[in-house]
Amino acid sequence: MDNRDALGSWIDGPRAAAEKMGADFGYRGERLGLPEHGPGSIAPLGRRIGALFVDGWICALISYGLLARGEAGHANLWTTPLFFLMSVLLIGTVGSTFGKRLFGLRVVRLDGGRATLVQVLGRSLLLVLVVPALVWDRDSRGLHDKALGTVEVRI
Repeated sequence: MDNRDALGSWIDGPRAAAEKMGADFGYRGERLGLPEHGPGSIAPLGRRIGALFVDGWICALISYGLLARGEAGHANLWTTPLFFLMSVLLIGTVGSTFGKRLFGLRVVRLDGGRATLVQVLGRSLLLVLVVPALVWDRDSRGLHDKALGTVEVRI
């Protein structure tokens, strides 16, 4: 292997580089007993980000139009609490927000059951803090999911 191959591997990401060197991580979700593809498999990163953008956009529209009555400064103050409330109510009752439903995702406990109220509250609180959601394990679960025993899966 020349230096260009090693550099290219690290640009692709540490996991890709390790796999090229022979490490076998299995598929994402294998350690959790989840299927590799289809319903119940780990939600892909692109879908999760898309769902997050849709939910954020919906909260911004509601806070701008209904709560702040068109005042952008006040709307910014309402967006995060509204996102937290929407997340707790929708994930706690139906398992997914509007964005998650649109992208075919839901949040469940590791055993596949509905997340408890404590899990939903904790997950939503950590999610609005942003940092835990930016750190993932090798199964692509954010720290907010890992800390509370939840996982975001495909419907």
